[in-house]
Amino acid sequence: MPTYSEMSREELQQEKSELEARFEEVKAKGLKLDMSRGKPSAAQLDLSMEMMDVLNSSSNLKCEEGIDCRNYGVLDGIREAKQLLADMMEVSAENVIIYGNSSLNVMFDTVARSMTHGVMGSTPWAKLDKVKFLCPVPGYDRHFAITEYFGIEMINVPMTPAGPDMDMVERLVREDESIKGIWCVPKYSNPQGITYSDETVRRFAQLQPAAKDFRIYWDNAYGIHHLYEDKQDYLPEILLECKKAGNPDMVYKFCSTSKVSFPGSGIAAIAASKDNLINIRKQMTIQTIGHDKLNQLRHVRFYKDIHGMVEHMKKHADILRPKFETVLDVLERELGGLGIGSWIRPRGGYFISFDALPGCAKAIVAKAKEAGVVMTNAGATFPYGKDPDDSNIRIAPSFPTPEELAMAAEIFVLSVKLVSIDKILETK
Repeated sequence: MPTYSEMSREELQQEKSELEARFEEVKAKGLKLDMSRGKPSAAQLDLSMEMMDVLNSSSNLKCEEGIDCRNYGVLDGIREAKQLLADMMEVSAENVIIYGNSSLNVMFDTVARSMTHGVMGSTPWAKLDKVKFLCPVPGYDRHFAITEYFGIEMINVPMTPAGPDMDMVERLVREDESIKGIWCVPKYSNPQGITYSDETVRRFAQLQPAAKDFRIYWDNAYGIHHLYEDKQDYLPEILLECKKAGNPDMVYKFCSTSKVSFPGSGIAAIAASKDNLINIRKQMTIQTIGHDKLNQLRHVRFYKDIHGMVEHMKKHADILRPKFETVLDVLERELGGLGIGSWIRPRGGYFISFDALPGCAKAIVAKAKEAGVVMTNAGATFPYGKDPDDSNIRIAPSFPTPEELAMAAEIFVLSVKLVSIDKILETK
């Protein structure tokens, strides 16, 4: 079949009338399908239900160090929880602070602390005329929401198959002292599923920023979220690379068990250099007497160690993999070769990134909504919600049932075709 742009005006109009008839049939079903956020499905949440049974009223609630987890104390996490999340992040336990239930919370705190008190003795950002962040795009909307909330200017950096455009990153941080950070989802990135190359990670570690308080915000959200046992991406460890490059303080690494155990009831952590952690603990001593140690204990007793967590993640993969493949197969079957969209087949993470023809993303999302499929707003993967090309759409396959997903994918491709035909007809 020719691409849509190769078809004549008459052929396109014929195709459009047939697609519209199919679309009306689907619309008449009154479906309500949610593909808007990367939420784990009920089947995934069920995998962790036995965690609710590992502690009860007769349990020994003392941690390895003999501290009663029911009481106050232990500012930065019990030792065994530090070890578990250190292994999850591939760092030493001495570089880890355990927080509460959300890594997003930790990232917000980290930016807020920099605004009010600066970074390791530097001028608080709130006292500076201008503060900027680099934002690889497409990227994670909640990262951009944090920097927007604090009035930080965001600069788009295009993503490549190897990660952010490092020539641009290196040049900007070297030339502009007001650039204080960069958001990164380095493994199975949100939304493209790209893993940074070894060279990209090394170039990050070797950055020479003009700002002494520049930090890489390394959100390793999907570090162990593989879809395949035999096809897994590898990522060099950024703290070690920074240390080798003589920049030990340049990175904050974040993680949580939100998509491992229970979103909203997991445990989160930051990993950083010794001096960074000293700076962070100063705030923590004022902010809290310690986070939920019973939840930390519950996680450790359920997973036991990183091997238990890895085995647990294989069960997640068994649920997620068919969902991703359902969507990808529909995209390939219905849109392959038509020249109206492109996508990446990820090996892990929670999203599929779709690039429509320029100027079509908002209309496609609106069209899908007409037929009962709610998707992430077009533009959400860019700072300020503004995709300059209006082309990127984030597809989240995790939450719907496989049956719902098949229907949602069919509605999506119909929407892509109809909107794309209208776009092409404008120039015919």
